[in-house]
Amino acid sequence: MVQKSTQIQVIDTHCDVLLKLWMNPQQSFLDSQALDVNLQRLQSGGVKVQCFALFVEPFIKQELKFQAVLEQIRLFHQKIIRPFPQVKHIKKWEELASLKEGEIGAILTLEGMDAVGADEEKHLILIEQGVLSVGLTWNEANHCADGVLESRGAGITDFGRQTIRRHNEHKLLTDVSHLSETSFWDTIEVADYAIASHSNSTSICPHPRNLNDAQAQALFKQNRYMGMVFFPKFLTETEQQEATITDVLRHMEYLCSIGGEKSIGFGSDFDGISDHVVGLEHAGCYSNFIDELAKHYSDEQIRDFCSGNFLRSIPQ
Repeated sequence: MVQKSTQIQVIDTHCDVLLKLWMNPQQSFLDSQALDVNLQRLQSGGVKVQCFALFVEPFIKQELKFQAVLEQIRLFHQKIIRPFPQVKHIKKWEELASLKEGEIGAILTLEGMDAVGADEEKHLILIEQGVLSVGLTWNEANHCADGVLESRGAGITDFGRQTIRRHNEHKLLTDVSHLSETSFWDTIEVADYAIASHSNSTSICPHPRNLNDAQAQALFKQNRYMGMVFFPKFLTETEQQEATITDVLRHMEYLCSIGGEKSIGFGSDFDGISDHVVGLEHAGCYSNFIDELAKHYSDEQIRDFCSGNFLRSIPQ
């Protein structure tokens, strides 16, 4: 049994705080209550590593999207890294092992290649900036792949395959969370390091953003990671979309039952969601969440869910 929730170190594979900071740069990463993820909440929740997504809304004009990503990277350094020496920018996977007590690792990820278009140089620039995980697209289609809301449901393009091979070469993760099912299977064939950063189970909640059993098990069989997302719409079918921690546990229990015990973790989607799980409203709630997990799972299982499964899935 876990003795203290603070002894458990959490890795959260998806949040959208950079988008919020880009929209309102005056917010303080230290303690702004408008941010689900801020430094105080990461510390109180026992979050050891937080992935920060670079995301540009679809309504932004194409010619401005890459600049928006660069501005978010600037804010990442200006608002998160430089003011707080205890927050370390992780640029290579091996740097995770060097984090000291009290330090928090910060990883840049890219949620969709829309800002890159079909420009390989822009892709390489983001890799040079330390982006370690990339989703080929968001919900729509782009030069790389079709997303879950593209009605034609096609797969990845030749440029998408080139992109994944570049990820393999640079030891980047390729994120499948927003892909159409055909794109998912195409990606699994090419990607050496596929993950689903923030997805749940369609068997429990049949939302198009979730993964079906065959998709989830394909990740599990390859010892790849799948992060549970805390958006009520992806957790429960109730009309009001209210969700509790019990709903998160239902997805976890089911995914464990189909082989996911050594693969699942957490990709909260904090700061990118409009509604929250009751009792799991921000990063500071992880400690309470772990206390709830302790009623159902062993210490070893909880450590795997919180960090071990992700650490085993990253490039070595």
